[in-house]
Amino acid sequence: MRRKSWRSLYQSCADTQDTKTLQRRFAAQRTGLQKGKRRVSMYQAFLIKYGEIGVKGKNRHIFEDTLVSQTANALRSVDGEFTVRKENGRIYAEAQTAFDFDEVADALSCVFGIVGFCPVVLLEDEGFEQLAQTVVDHVRQEFPKRDFTLKVITRRARKNYPMESMEVSAALGERLLEAFPELRVDVHHPQVTLYVEIRNKINLYSRILPGPGGMPVGTAGRAMLLLSGGIDSPVAGYMIAKRGVKLDAVYFHAPPYTSERAKEKVIDLARTVAKYAGPIRLHIINFTEIQLYIYDKCPHDQLTIIMRRYMMKLAEYFAGQEEALGLITGESIGQVASQTMQSLAVTNEVCTMPVYRPLIGFDKQDIVDIALKIGTYETSILPFEDCCTIFVAKHPVTKPNLKSILKSESHLTEKIDALMQEAIDTAEMVRVEA
Repeated sequence: MRRKSWRSLYQSCADTQDTKTLQRRFAAQRTGLQKGKRRVSMYQAFLIKYGEIGVKGKNRHIFEDTLVSQTANALRSVDGEFTVRKENGRIYAEAQTAFDFDEVADALSCVFGIVGFCPVVLLEDEGFEQLAQTVVDHVRQEFPKRDFTLKVITRRARKNYPMESMEVSAALGERLLEAFPELRVDVHHPQVTLYVEIRNKINLYSRILPGPGGMPVGTAGRAMLLLSGGIDSPVAGYMIAKRGVKLDAVYFHAPPYTSERAKEKVIDLARTVAKYAGPIRLHIINFTEIQLYIYDKCPHDQLTIIMRRYMMKLAEYFAGQEEALGLITGESIGQVASQTMQSLAVTNEVCTMPVYRPLIGFDKQDIVDIALKIGTYETSILPFEDCCTIFVAKHPVTKPNLKSILKSESHLTEKIDALMQEAIDTAEMVRVEA
């Protein structure tokens, strides 16, 4: 499913306003602005808003600096040059050249830690009269059709400004009503809110586009994602990355039972997740011989659990190589036989690292909804099976007993250790970027 374009989202945020004129102005800006010349467009920058970071106390600067870095990294992929800086609890992405509005908005919408971003006018303080005139001009250009309700909100971060916040809001509202008699004031449920922030420069904006929220990637350590070609594991990776965790991934490949198309499918999924999580080191592990050996030596109703335990062992090895702090899976209680409480407990027994399951309480539709939102769903449902679906027993055990599983694993001789080492030695590592 193609992501909804930011042009259409921007228009949907406009309520009663005609944004076609606005979009034409952005197009003119992109073609008319030359590097090194003064920007004539109203919009010079994007104001980046964050949420949870603001309550981080003495560590707040660490999260802010990481968000600045992640924002700058995201904007390197778009046409145009940006300078990203922080200033008194605000982060600004200031354009130095022409840029494509849709590209920039799409890039910022994938940066975890951003709860919203605003195309903003930055003004030098040249007195209230100049501010009032600029506000009137802004509304005239921004909203050609002005039959809507309005509220002005002023925040006065610079306390030496000669007027109180409420005075500024009232005075600007009065000027707007004089200039545009068709406007109506509604301080409770306005259709349009005009924000004026008096800082080192005066910030003027009237649109807040949504960001993904969460915490900046890289602020919460590193973890290893067990990535398959299904719907769940890419969503699990997205959810963990949203909390600031840097991702690596392992994928278990089983040629000739799984095709190269299945591997490419997983790489494509990793590439989509990397749009949010940053570059991912994907370890592709040949699991065929291990599966065949387990299939030959162990009861078939226990195949899924035993194979899963050996996958966890291999994932934990590569997690240790990457200095990861835990494993991530897309499991949800009761979704399949290997995801009952008993099965998860038996699978966990083999791990020394923590296993994080962000989808553990989600219904399948909850997971599908997120997959649709982040753009992984259509790739996940492509009909290229992975190793987890090839060797599934007809009647898998749903309440495995650990003692029984260990007894079955005792039939695996030292050959299993050699096969595990071979899988480690022949693993392929692919660096996946968006």
